[in-house]
Amino acid sequence: MKRARNFNAGPAALPEEVLVRAEKEFLNINNSGMSVMELSHRSAIFESIHNQAIQGLKDLLYIPENYEVLLLQGGASLQFSMIPMNLLPADKHADYVLTGSWSEKALKEAEKVGETKIIASSKDGSYKFIPNVNDLSIDETAAYLHITSNNTIYGTQWTDFPSTQSVPLIADMSSDILSREIDVSKFGVIYAGAQKNLGPSGVTVVIIRKDLIQPNQTNLPSMLDYSIHAKSNSLYNTPPTMAIYLLSLVMEWVKKQGGVKAIEAMNSKKANLIYAAIDESEGFYIGHAETNSRSKMNITFNLPTKAAEKLFLQQASEFGFVGLAGHRSIGGCRASIYNAVPLAHCEELAAFMKNFKNSYEKNS
Repeated sequence: MKRARNFNAGPAALPEEVLVRAEKEFLNINNSGMSVMELSHRSAIFESIHNQAIQGLKDLLYIPENYEVLLLQGGASLQFSMIPMNLLPADKHADYVLTGSWSEKALKEAEKVGETKIIASSKDGSYKFIPNVNDLSIDETAAYLHITSNNTIYGTQWTDFPSTQSVPLIADMSSDILSREIDVSKFGVIYAGAQKNLGPSGVTVVIIRKDLIQPNQTNLPSMLDYSIHAKSNSLYNTPPTMAIYLLSLVMEWVKKQGGVKAIEAMNSKKANLIYAAIDESEGFYIGHAETNSRSKMNITFNLPTKAAEKLFLQQASEFGFVGLAGHRSIGGCRASIYNAVPLAHCEELAAFMKNFKNSYEKNS
């Protein structure tokens, strides 16, 4: 079977090596005679898988001892609510930086819980850039500052993170976690849906500094209380066992690639190939993001006309490329090149883009 050249924005490509191993173990995990989906989540076998997934994240991201790693459900979207519910007291406000649709949604949910302020936004600039970290006015009285590290729809990404001193920095890293080296100690909370770089949809990683976990929050439903999940090692209720198993396999795969440093170098190489096809096209391909804000995960661009874009996507599909249509809210084209997208597929896409440009201009 020939694998698709998968550039979907999420759920996204998984490492083929991981899928092959999962297929091999599907009916009989660790000689149990059962699939991982049939195991009790209280069993020793699953407990080992669960803990391996958590330890893999700790090892790869060099997570300090004063952080808890939680494996939750509900996607990053539930974290939009859980964060203010747990971390925004009635006598404080939370600061937000708007850089795209997902940060807007995070703000909308926080507004339902407490007071919020927008301290920076690139909305008036069609979300083409990330605000300069040096221009951010950090309010020392804020409960936290929330950012979205990578913006899948608009193709922008933070290259530097603000220094917030005593104010906890909270980042939605759903679309670029594990794609580059970061200093976890700069953040109060990092959260990410797994379905782009970590594994399949269904599990959400929350990395939270332990001093931010407030116990006995009696006003919160138990499922929305970080302290409940931390106390039970993320096993308060039945977890998404298959998703966590695949997460553990992806962590092993990243280690085999040479860790996050090696993954970051490969991601830069992949992104440079496609951005070169855009920059060298003499304006045929028009990148959405400003150069210094370009994402290495989601490359967004337009063609000269809607007709040209339609033909581009049609021919790309015929060549086996999947997921190149831009988000429905803005249109255009988008190539999502997460960790598991092979370099060869990016090379093939860059070559296709160059060939399509030459053919289109020749026949126009």
